Amino acid sequence: MEKAKVYYTDFRTNANQNLLDKLRRLIGKAGMTDMPLEGKFTAIKIHFGEPGNLAFLRSNYARVVVDALKDMGARPFLTDSNTLYPGMRRNALDHIDAAYMNGFSPLQTGCHVIIADGLLGTDFVSVPIQGEYCDHALIGRAAVDAEAIISLTHFKCHEGTGIGGALKNLGMGFGSTAGKREMHCDGKPTVDEECCIGCGMCLKQCGSDAITMVQRPQGKKAVIDTEKCSGCGRCVGACHKQGAIGGPNGSNDMLNCKISEYAMAVIQDKPHFHIELVMDVSPYCDCHNENDAPVIADVGMFASFDPVALDTACAEAALRMEPLPGSLLAAREHRTGDHFHDVHPTTNWRAGVEHAQKLGMGTMAYELIKV
Repeated sequence: MEKAKVYYTDFRTNANQNLLDKLRRLIGKAGMTDMPLEGKFTAIKIHFGEPGNLAFLRSNYARVVVDALKDMGARPFLTDSNTLYPGMRRNALDHIDAAYMNGFSPLQTGCHVIIADGLLGTDFVSVPIQGEYCDHALIGRAAVDAEAIISLTHFKCHEGTGIGGALKNLGMGFGSTAGKREMHCDGKPTVDEECCIGCGMCLKQCGSDAITMVQRPQGKKAVIDTEKCSGCGRCVGACHKQGAIGGPNGSNDMLNCKISEYAMAVIQDKPHFHIELVMDVSPYCDCHNENDAPVIADVGMFASFDPVALDTACAEAALRMEPLPGSLLAAREHRTGDHFHDVHPTTNWRAGVEHAQKLGMGTMAYELIKV
């Protein structure tokens, strides 16, 4: 298979070229500005960030993409779908408020925000796909109605998938509330009561009322009702300091594969282009209302028509970086060299890109072209 082209620029600047200039040049060289998008409704998939988290991408980067698309005659809008768990992004009204709080208002970005799966996450389309695990994907209607897809992704670690890249931004990000449940349904977490200290943080993060605190001889312990549990994994992230909650073996690989199949449903039969910024690489998803210290130094901006090659290139570029002192990664006693697995030992980020390649979404083989 021919190598995919992945374009890259670092974060070094000078008086003649700032970061926004570099992003404009990157997406031009990578070919986005040559796409035939005149008059087309164009969805820019971005994570607006849970308020309190400061690792999400600044709205300035979104404005560059919006302005470029408008210059091409496209009709862009910023979008994401609602979440499964507690927070400001669980319904469309609060989700839009969260987006505006974090700088993504039309005044700042030059386009509107549309929540893809509607007010309560129930506005979706069942998209037929030929997947290994899914024969349909429940995708937010605005993403289905869009005539072109641009993903603008903050690359980071993730407690369920290892990495949060373009595939996750598209697949999990555009999955409706019901779709997110379908993707998570194979991975119900369990509690190791010997490790549990009864802090109750998992209880606060559960969006399914599936966790209760039960008095045991050793003290209070968390108990998960697997019938109620949606498998969203928020409790796993909430418990990261103690490591008392984890999913069954193989469940995260299954999650990665389902996400790739959902991503395929989003971009099939549509023009699409993908941008990732490997910066502020936090240990956890931007869905958390906090962000821990970055685990590596900022790497650069990447762009490609191939989301599989792009995720692979970003991950491998990150793996070449040294852990930052004082970070969660640096605190791991036994490191394998795979930063994402070291931060979240139950994850295998390669499962997602390998499955996407198998589906024909792209290739993990890439040519890295510096701009």
